Amino acid sequence: MSFRPRLSKLPRLFYALYALLAFLTVGLAALLLVLVIPGLERRRKVVKAAAGFGLRLAGSPVSLHGVENLPAGQCVVVSNHASYLDGPVFTAALPPRFGFVIKREMAAVPLAGLLLHRIGSEFVERVREGRTADARRVMRRAEDGHSLVFFPEGTFGTGPGLLKFHAGAFITAARAGCPVVPAVIHGTRRALPPDGGLPRPQRLRIQLLPAIELQVGPGAATRLQEQARAAILAALGEPDLTAAGEPPCVMLRAHD
Repeated sequence: MSFRPRLSKLPRLFYALYALLAFLTVGLAALLLVLVIPGLERRRKVVKAAAGFGLRLAGSPVSLHGVENLPAGQCVVVSNHASYLDGPVFTAALPPRFGFVIKREMAAVPLAGLLLHRIGSEFVERVREGRTADARRVMRRAEDGHSLVFFPEGTFGTGPGLLKFHAGAFITAARAGCPVVPAVIHGTRRALPPDGGLPRPQRLRIQLLPAIELQVGPGAATRLQEQARAAILAALGEPDLTAAGEPPCVMLRAHD
């Protein structure tokens, strides 16, 4: 009986334990700080620094490209979704003026839910009941001038490809009268595989694409959605999973 396959996984297992310990240590330190630090922007700066430090400790540094495409004022950033790591990566990369729209189940996760609440995350229901009220609350937030990050696929699969977009991010942008910035995240699917495989160190990259300005009029949200998805699909270099004949993939629940 050969033990080579099992032995070959030992380095990956040791790395996974190290990365988990690093994230827990940095995350707990960040949580303790955000519990006592006043001011939303200050708390977001702490979490941004902690996310970047934790990812570097794990051997997965983040680089941000196309920062010149980020408007100085309010905007809505929309990105493809490939891994549970996407949220921390965007937190590390984007300015602290951005809040995140996240599935409500995360609010119940011990410690993580408290930290997300303290940095102004918006929790939304995935089921129909309560979804309308959540949408109104997110829109009020945007109408008050806040910049938000959405993962409009609402979930991710085990393999590469871009899923259908939900309309919430684009309706929010249209109601707030602000541009949409498409973004593409690279490397997170390999760094933290969505199929439950062991994590691995991986350089991570966010590419911000040119902002799409709102064109006022009927169908404004639909136009934003179509243009943003086309831009992300072109830059992503992965299959369009809404195309005819595309094989189905297993879906995993993630951010909204």
